[in-house]
Amino acid sequence: MSKKAEEYLGEVLQAFDFGAPVVGAVRYGQGHINDTFVVHTQPEDVCCRRFILQRISSAAFRRPDQLMENIIGVTEYLGREIEKNGGDRDREAMRVIRPKNGSDFYTDSGGSAWRLYPFVEDTVCCQMAETPELFAASGRAFGRFQRLLQGYPAHTLYETIPHFHDTEDRLKQLKAAVAADSMGRAAECQEEIRFMLDREADCSVALQALRDGKLPLRVTHNDTKLNNVLMDKDTGEGICIIDLDTVMPGLSINDFGDSIRFGANHSAEDETDLSKVNLDLSLFEVYTKAFLDGASGTLTQQETDFLPWGAKLMTLECGMRFLTDYLMGDQYFHISRERQNLDRCRTQCKLVSDMEAHWEEMEAIVRRCQ
Repeated sequence: MSKKAEEYLGEVLQAFDFGAPVVGAVRYGQGHINDTFVVHTQPEDVCCRRFILQRISSAAFRRPDQLMENIIGVTEYLGREIEKNGGDRDREAMRVIRPKNGSDFYTDSGGSAWRLYPFVEDTVCCQMAETPELFAASGRAFGRFQRLLQGYPAHTLYETIPHFHDTEDRLKQLKAAVAADSMGRAAECQEEIRFMLDREADCSVALQALRDGKLPLRVTHNDTKLNNVLMDKDTGEGICIIDLDTVMPGLSINDFGDSIRFGANHSAEDETDLSKVNLDLSLFEVYTKAFLDGASGTLTQQETDFLPWGAKLMTLECGMRFLTDYLMGDQYFHISRERQNLDRCRTQCKLVSDMEAHWEEMEAIVRRCQ
């Protein structure tokens, strides 16, 4: 087991040039993958300058060189586009600060990779969309992310997590978990297993459209939750997309769909009362309009038409992942109680069913928002 990140902090802080004396470094945020610290420095000209220092999880990301090459390429491209459009590059895009040795990241004496970013001041990071306005702000931000990166050669990016949104592969993994039934849990999940298998053809809809050239490969974020957008504390607008670890080649409809899965309902992800789990069509419309406004004509007509599929497939895929993990003994997703991953799967199934019941309304909303 690797040592605690704190044991390497002194060494790592010496590896970067902060431009002023470091006066403190403490853990920061609510992330569960990387070890994140906020570093406080004391320049002569201002009261304080802060930085975000992270130890990259070796369990989640085995090739930090590829990961950081992706992030540096995308953030530098974003910065140029923002400046070209008259924006504030230092607030609207992340910037990687290289260590003193000039490499893309610092490797500590224990073999772990570390990176450094400036802290984007006067912003807030929200865990839930408590208002439709907040949800819309995140939609505009992620749509703008698509627009600014439309010219980036997506095929040059590494897959930091191979087959991450490969719904066909996720179904294959589920079938293998059912066949192995290593924990003896398949018997109690027959309804959920059948739900997934009945939608096997759906798992190929977007991927086949990509193979047929109907959907283009784009730079995608692949984790478009609200807490990956920094909001301006005064205006409430989303100004900077963060957590770029899963930036990869992908489909724009998946980025849209993951936001809908996460934000267009009012229930907890592990809600046991499925009567409370429903797609909120008004929130679906709020986000759709904002996402398309932010993308500002970037998406093709076919991409726009496929947006409801993005919502359904990301929800279906997430349900499959929860179910697969439950069948395999809860190895991937952290749980705090028994059957939590099964309950998570069931909420996703309910959301998929709700989308299917309101499919024509979803399509009509997309048409209205264009």
